[in-house]
Amino acid sequence: MSDLDASRFWLDALKWDENGMIPAIAQDATSGRVVMFAWMNRESLLQTVASGKAVYWSRSRQRLWRKGEESGYCQNVISIRADCDGDVLLLSVDQVGGIACHTGRQSCFFLELNGERWVPVDPVLQDPKEIYAQ
Repeated sequence: MSDLDASRFWLDALKWDENGMIPAIAQDATSGRVVMFAWMNRESLLQTVASGKAVYWSRSRQRLWRKGEESGYCQNVISIRADCDGDVLLLSVDQVGGIACHTGRQSCFFLELNGERWVPVDPVLQDPKEIYAQ
């Protein structure tokens, strides 16, 4: 079996949705905190494995998105796991700079339901205008 065939085997073992996507959860390897959720396609997963840096599929931009390509806050991938059904990925990452969210927070999961309102409960660590200065 060639290397390419072996690559196809592990990719084919996953359950891709009708758009060729699989959900991916990024979890901080040190704290265990979930820092973000994104989508991956085969190419983004292959590039992630090859580079050791998280690459996702941006549905809004309709292109590959290398985490940190604009902000500098990339994710070094420590390990990749699939769930028991093979339809969700869990990336254990070293979140460079400690900021995963485009809002300048540690995690994209900073809104907490309080009664009937979503309340931001995590501080902004860096103003997004500074992160994405043009």
